[in-house]
Formats: sequence, structure tokens, C-alpha cells
Amino acid sequence: MKTLTASAAPSRRRVMAGALAAGLAAPALLRARSANAAGYPERPVKFVVANTPGGPSDIVARFVTAALEQSTGKTFIVENRGGAGGNIGMEYAAHAEPDGYTILLATNAYSVNYGLYKHLPYDPYKDFVGVSELATSPNTFAVRVEARAKTMKDFVALARANPDKYNCSTPPIGTTAQLQFELLKIREKLPQLADVVFKGGGDAITALLSSTVQMTSGSLAPALPHIKNGTLRCLAVSAASRWPDLPDVPTMEQAGYADFVSAVDCVLLAPAKTPPANVKWLETQTLKVLSSKEMKDKLYKAGFLVRAEGAAAAWARVTKEINEFKRIIDQAGIQKL
Repeated sequence: MKTLTASAAPSRRRVMAGALAAGLAAPALLRARSANAAGYPERPVKFVVANTPGGPSDIVARFVTAALEQSTGKTFIVENRGGAGGNIGMEYAAHAEPDGYTILLATNAYSVNYGLYKHLPYDPYKDFVGVSELATSPNTFAVRVEARAKTMKDFVALARANPDKYNCSTPPIGTTAQLQFELLKIREKLPQLADVVFKGGGDAITALLSSTVQMTSGSLAPALPHIKNGTLRCLAVSAASRWPDLPDVPTMEQAGYADFVSAVDCVLLAPAKTPPANVKWLETQTLKVLSSKEMKDKLYKAGFLVRAEGAAAAWARVTKEINEFKRIIDQAGIQKL
């Protein structure tokens, strides 16, 4: 057995000095880590919206980032990366550096696409973690105010009598607004009623405003200003109850369609492996601004209800919806893309 000579063996003084140095270094390291966490974010935080400008998720993103800037004094920016049903933006966010500076603001498309696409450029179970729920907006069916259709049943009758003259604009395939239109076609046995798909909800509204299409199926949020100014007529809201600001507009159930509830839900997700401290900071600050009366009023006027729930609730909802939407897509016979 090898033994240490007196000169090679560590002295009691050296051992004590080493222990003392280690003891002093540990708190210093903890303080440094704490300082780094406290300094986040030290540069702009980017919210990636996987849709084009003007749609519901874009509206929520701009309200929330503005409120976060005012509340925290930090810089937040919105980057729209629409296309492929949201997959372009979601892929970009999934493969971004997981440092807390690129965050995904997603809609239900995050969950829907698992059952809709043969191959996804991200893993919805592994590539993200929850940050916070944000807001929800019921879907609607709307026409131009001068249209002959005054009710949902009116529109269906006109479309059935003139299948070549009627169509409907929707956001991307697989969004809840697009799926609700497919459900309407199934229930009314109108397979020939064309679905004109756009990159985002704002584009779908624009198509109706320009008379390119005869009806639009989309979130209440982008349609609400045009409904209130009298340009568009909302035929029905796909909610459990009437929207308070639109007391004369029936729900889909009141319009004759039982169990017809559909909405756009907005949520913040961070790339997996983002430092938990940064995720927690974002969660805390986001819930803080969502809880203010000013934010609740602003979102409500834009067609949203605040959904101020944290990371655990956000992640539980989006993962639960993956199988729920897959079942609906399979039952509707929608071909995978």
C-alpha cells in the first residue's frame, strides 16, 4: 500500500484552509447565481406569435407585452411567424436557445396539430414547458351587414340553394375556428361549402370585408370592432352564453346547434430546458399584469376574457387537449396534412 511521506501528506493547516476557502466560495457562488436570476431579463424578451398580425393571438401578445414593459421596465417584443397552421412559429420557438429570451405565445393549434399533421417539427410533450395562461375568446360566424343572411339557418339555406356562390374564410386548418366550420358543414350536410383558408384570423376578416368570401368563421376578437361599427353582422357566438356586449347575438345553441362551443385560448410556453428561475419570473410578472382591472377591461373590450392561471394549469390544459382534439379530427374524417 502506498503511503504519503511527511512532506507529501496534507497538513492540518492546509486542510483547514481548503475547507474555509470552500465554505466561503459556496455562498459567493450562490450569490452570483442569485444575481444572474435577479438580472433577468437583461435584453429584450421575444414573444413568438405563430400567426400573422391582426389575429387573436397577435392582439393578446401586443396587449400583454405592452403591460409587461410598463410593469417591469424591461423590453418585450412581438415577432409574427405565421404559416403551416402555426408550425413555422412553433418550430422556431422549439429550437430557440432555451435561455428565456424566446417565448411562444400559442393558441389551441399547439394541441390540435398533433392530430392534424403526419409529422410535426416539434414534440408537443417534450419541447416546451408551461409559463402562463393568458386569455380566451369565443369563436363566431359573421357576414357583411348587407348580406341576405340574418341568422345561421338563413346562411345555411342560401348556401344549400346556391353552393357555387357561397364560401367561408377561416384561419389556418386545424385552428378551432376552422374546425368549427368543418363541424357546421358536417351537421348541415354541406360538403360542397368551400373553406377559404388564410394564414391568420386577421386575413380571414379582411377577405370578408373585401367581399372575397360570404362568411367568416373566427375568433370574436378580430371581428368585434367591425361588428360594433356596423360593417359586419355576427350570426352567432360559439359560447355557453351570449357575449355581454352583443346581447342581440345568439349562441350557437340558441341558433339551433346543441353542444356547439368553440374558442381560441392563448397561452405562454417556453422552450424546454429554459432556466426554471426565468420561467418563474415570467409566470409571476404575467399573472401580475393579467390581474389588473385595466388589463381585464382592455382585453374584454377586444373580445377576450382574462384567464390568469399559472404554469401548471397552462401545461395541464394544452397536454389534455392534444388527445381531445385528435379525437375530434378523427371523428370528422379530416385528412392528415
